[in-house]
Amino acid sequence: MRGAPLRVAAAQTLVSPDIAANGSAIRSMIAAAAASGVRVINFCEGSLSGYSKFQIMHPDDWRSFDWGRQEAELRAIADLCGDLGIFAVVGGAHRLAEGYPPHNSLYIFSEGGTLLTRYDKRFLSNSELGGWYSPGTAPITFDVDGYRFGCAICIESQFQEVFQEYESLGVDAVLFSSYGVAEYFQIALRAHAGLNCIWIGAATPVQKAPKGPAGIIGPDGKWVTQCPATPEPSLVTALLDRGDPVYDIPLQKARPWRLKARQGDIYRERMADDPRSENRSGY
Repeated sequence: MRGAPLRVAAAQTLVSPDIAANGSAIRSMIAAAAASGVRVINFCEGSLSGYSKFQIMHPDDWRSFDWGRQEAELRAIADLCGDLGIFAVVGGAHRLAEGYPPHNSLYIFSEGGTLLTRYDKRFLSNSELGGWYSPGTAPITFDVDGYRFGCAICIESQFQEVFQEYESLGVDAVLFSSYGVAEYFQIALRAHAGLNCIWIGAATPVQKAPKGPAGIIGPDGKWVTQCPATPEPSLVTALLDRGDPVYDIPLQKARPWRLKARQGDIYRERMADDPRSENRSGY
């Protein structure tokens, strides 16, 4: 069994049009998480840059977006991660060539203070395709202390193939970042966690917390913990532990058995070679 138990956190922070203020709020939450022994914390969609139709009011606003300020804040977040020895997943726009809307991205910072990788949202909403963002093309995974993580954003909660793909890539958890975790998102996330036997950390902004706060779902599809459903900054933590007897069935029995079931050998070797089984109209 790989890895000792690992503590993760999901955050809800205030997202404003002020990139520097957003960066300060993110760093404050990272410091609080590190003080609680957290190894990985994720923040909501657009937590640094702001999000379309809320802080970014029109697609043309990307032309005047302060990319230099965002870059400075990203570097400051990276430095803090290095100082505190923590991984952080931070929502922000990613600039593309002239004429292309940015990616809606998650920046993954390592405990060494480097940008480890970046996830670009692949399944954009109908409105996002209207000049707000350009779609990404691939899943990403990264490892921390023997545990593997994937990332997903917002409307991707409605696409089971995103989470099934991550399960096939061997992740233990998906860090889900959204500008709001509405009830039907929560239902979908709990289903994805239970069907794929993975943890899901869900981050949201303070503004949307009353309709669905940040929280962490276990591989049995149940909430482990949630922030208060109030419009105030908060974070919650949970322990990822493959040896936890609470998750013996989903992790030690259901997940490996479902892999065998999908491969099909356990069914093919037991198929009945009986002509009567082909007569589907008989008794």
